[in-house]
Amino acid sequence: MMQTLKEVPCGNMVTVVKLHGEGAVKRRIMDMGITKGTSVYVRKVAPLGDPVEVTVRGYELSLRKADAEMIEVK
Repeated sequence: MMQTLKEVPCGNMVTVVKLHGEGAVKRRIMDMGITKGTSVYVRKVAPLGDPVEVTVRGYELSLRKADAEMIEVK
């Protein structure tokens, strides 16, 4: 079963398996340091699920729900 970053509960550490999405959006996610094999710690999820706050490569990042849905993790 495929799990996306959007579905990960707070306080969990996951590893990026694959990036879905096209062109500019995928490029932007990769430019933020989210690439295959990267560990991502989910710090906080806003009450309505948007945005998701994560820690990647030692820095904090807020991702839109739509972007988090494109990041497949395990």
